[in-house]
Parts: sequence; C-alpha cells; structure tokens
Amino acid sequence: MTHRLTVKDILALGFMTFALFVGAGNIIFPPMVGIQSGEHVWVAALGFLLTAVGLPVITVIALARVGGGIDALSTPIGKIAGVVLATVCYLAVGPLFATPRTATVSFEVGIAPITGDGALPLFIYSLIYFVLVMGISLYPGKLLDTVGHILAPLKIAALTLLGVAALLWPAGDTIPATADYQRAAFSSGFVNGYLTMDTLGALVFGIVIVNAARSRGIDNAALLTRYTVLAGIIAGVGLTLVYLSLFKLGAGSGALVDQNANGAAILHAYVQHTFGDMGSFFLAALIFIACMVTAVGLTCACAEFFAQYLPLSYKTLVFVLGLFSMVVSNLGLSHLIQISIPVLTAIYPPCIVLVVLSFTQNIWNKSSRIIAPTMLVSLLFGILDAIKTTGFKEALPAFSQHLPLADQGLAWLPPSLVMLLLVALVDRLKGPEQVTVHS
Repeated sequence: MTHRLTVKDILALGFMTFALFVGAGNIIFPPMVGIQSGEHVWVAALGFLLTAVGLPVITVIALARVGGGIDALSTPIGKIAGVVLATVCYLAVGPLFATPRTATVSFEVGIAPITGDGALPLFIYSLIYFVLVMGISLYPGKLLDTVGHILAPLKIAALTLLGVAALLWPAGDTIPATADYQRAAFSSGFVNGYLTMDTLGALVFGIVIVNAARSRGIDNAALLTRYTVLAGIIAGVGLTLVYLSLFKLGAGSGALVDQNANGAAILHAYVQHTFGDMGSFFLAALIFIACMVTAVGLTCACAEFFAQYLPLSYKTLVFVLGLFSMVVSNLGLSHLIQISIPVLTAIYPPCIVLVVLSFTQNIWNKSSRIIAPTMLVSLLFGILDAIKTTGFKEALPAFSQHLPLADQGLAWLPPSLVMLLLVALVDRLKGPEQVTVHS
C-alpha cells in the first residue's frame, strides 16, 4: 500500500519549508532594499523577488525531480566538481555565513537594544543560542513535528502581524532613492536578492524537505516529487507576501533611521515607533524563532552532508558545526554581511546556471557538454563581479568595468549566454554519444 500525506501534513511540510527559508537574511534585506530604492521600490522589489523567491522555488522543484540532493542535480558536471560545488554551498549557507548570521541578527534586534552592542553580551547570547540549535538538531527525524507543527505556525502568525502593521501604519513617506537604485533599480534588487542566500539554501534544504516527507512513510518517487513541489510553492507564496510587506515597511522608514542602516536597525526603529516597548519585545521573539528554525535546518542539512565524506558521525558534526558557527557569529552582523557579499556574488551565477539548465537536460544529446562549460564561464565572470565589491577592484583591468551589464553586477550573464549558444551548437554537430558494445 502506498502511503500518502494528509492535507494537514502537506500544509505542515509547506510551512516547514517556508520556515526553513525565512531566516535572518529574509527579514533584514527587504527593508534595506525598501529604504534605499525610495520611489523605485516596486521595480527593485521585482528584481529581488526573482532571485529571492523565483529561483529558490525553481531550485526546490529541480531537486524534487532528481530525488532531493545537490549531488544528483550536479551529475552533469562530474563527481569531483559536483562535490566541490556542494561543499562550497553547504559551507556558505552553513557555518561560514548564514548560520552565524541567524544568531547576530536575532541578537541585534532583540538583545543589543537592552544590553548594548558589546562583545560580551553577543558572546553569552550566541553560546545559549547555539546550545539550543544543537539540542534540536540532534533529532532530525522530529523536524516535521517540532518545526512544521509548532515553530512554523508561530513564525507565520508573527510575520503576518508585522506585515499587516507595515501596510496599515507606514512610518512616513518614501525618501529619494540612493544612486545605485536611481541608476538600475531592477538589477540592484536582483543582486541584493542573492544576499538572502535562498537559492543556495534551497540546494541544501531540498534533501531535508524530501527526508521530512520520507519520515511519514512516503517512498514513492512520484509522490515525493509532488509533495516537495507543493511544499516549495506554499513556501514561495509565503515568502512573496512577507517580502512585499517588508519592502513597504522599509520604504516608509526613511524618517526614522539613516538610509544606510542595516535591516535589523530599520526593523527595530519601525516597531519601536509603531508599537513602543511591547512591540520591541514582540519583534525580538519573532526574529528569535525565525532565526532559530533556519539555524536548525541548516545545521541538520550540513551535518547530514558532511557525514557522507568525513569520518565523523552526524551527532559529532552537529556539535562541530554549532561551535564553529558560534565563533563566526561573534564577528557581528555588519562584518558578516561585508565578507559574504563577494563570496555570494561569485558562487551564485554557476548555481543559477545549474538550476535553470537542469530543466533542459532532455533536449541535449549530452547534457555535460552544455552545463559544465556554461557554469565555468558564469563562475569566472561572477568572480570578476565579486572582486568589484571589494577593495581590490582597482587591480582589475579597465575592460572589466565596461563589460555589458558590468555596472549592474551582472557581467556574468552575457558571456554565459554566448557560451550556452556555442556549446549548444557543438552538441548538435557532435550528435548523440556513441555507445560502444563489446562483443
């Protein structure tokens, strides 16, 4: 007999997927885009939604089609390159950036206004925070119950309340956009969508979502795909609604904070202005739950992944990843964002190429001829874009500043499309791969 999920379980899986995605970046970056894009807020929002909602949902669907793991998705680029790509993605969304960021954001919103932004309060907070994260992560089989049925509904209720407030009680009028958004609102929003790390998160969470469905006795491949796709769509709708309300919140907060303030400061100022001290307590609780759920999902996924390649057990890896994330989180939020921007700018393009081209595999004679070269070109030009976000941009040759779309942070896109056309032509000329039969 084939097991099927109940409607309640499908919704819980969707809510769990949504809750795994809505972490620190999802809550702090939309208000920043809102306040900086000013009168161009909805054009910037469209670009942001493409990379922060569209791509992650497509990624979840792509993973569901191949059975849930980044290793299966990266088969066309070869085993070694696939493992390297997976390792980079897991490290970026795990202990290097995303997991520590969940602690620093929840600290800056909820604790720093009371204790001050000192090193000791952050250290004590991060210690308690990661002890809780490690405790929940030790029991991944219970994720659908702890996250899907309890924490995710709490998170959704709190985000709904914040979203409704942003729509009904804007803090003020929009202020003029910054120079970047005056020049290129859509592509600035598009590139800022990278910072949520949701596409990389989706590459990592795909297996967590599939395993959560398997924990309910679902072993039929077609059903697993269907439930994972439904979960991705539910999460995508939820993310869109959250982002739209947070763009509105940010756009009206120009009178409250400096235009270059980070998202945690914008949120705190808005909630303090609208709800007073009680509101600040509510926001701290919301951000804490949101960040905790994401940190648990990331820790589970990273421990499961590295357990395949390292001589360490899942439980040992939970402790190693938790402690490492705690150490990194003590760098503070602004430093973490600064360090993550060039890394994400470099690794996002090949991940986008891999996900998008995974839907075209059946139209090529040999998909590895297409996907590997296109990803390589996107990575090389992504690295160029990344260097431009650092202090080393003066060392780059002059031509790199004048590449098509270079001023919009999308220099990787035209050469990747040119490479795609070239390898597609080669694939057509070479024809199907010859299979030699030994007698």
